[in-house]
Amino acid sequence: MTNRVFGITGWKNSGKTTLTERLVSELVRRGRRVSTVKHAHHEFDIDKEGTDSFRHRQAGATEVAIVSGRRWALMHELRGEQEPTLEQVLARLAPADIVIVEGYKREGHRKIEARRRDAKEHAPLSANDPNIVAVAADYPQEGEALPVFDLDDIASIADFIERTTGITV
Repeated sequence: MTNRVFGITGWKNSGKTTLTERLVSELVRRGRRVSTVKHAHHEFDIDKEGTDSFRHRQAGATEVAIVSGRRWALMHELRGEQEPTLEQVLARLAPADIVIVEGYKREGHRKIEARRRDAKEHAPLSANDPNIVAVAADYPQEGEALPVFDLDDIASIADFIERTTGITV
């Protein structure tokens, strides 16, 4: 099983996370093993102050693994190191049918651009990114040369992603 990669990109409030969530649900419903990578622009924390793992990180551990009978997580503190590239992150993932990447606007994988009326910006990212291969929008996209999907037409978007990545023909 090789990890096929497909991205969801767009401006702030363009619907990227909702689209990603709905696509993951649809692809899993179709029997696909799906992983995701989410790029966060700001400092974030998935741990809570006071937990044992938080205390381990605060003490200076570079990596902390939390393991239970239901799930496990690995947190890596950069401690001054550069942010890993998308390729480095993808290399650490277990095999999946497809990896949906949310964000990473400037990376070279194929992506669909989410566009919403309520987005922070409206300038098409596709104008400067040849890796954007389709658009999903909640308003008409007159003159758009790329395939355009309704942002809520998850089945058609999933079909397109499966065809584009070679999961199905």
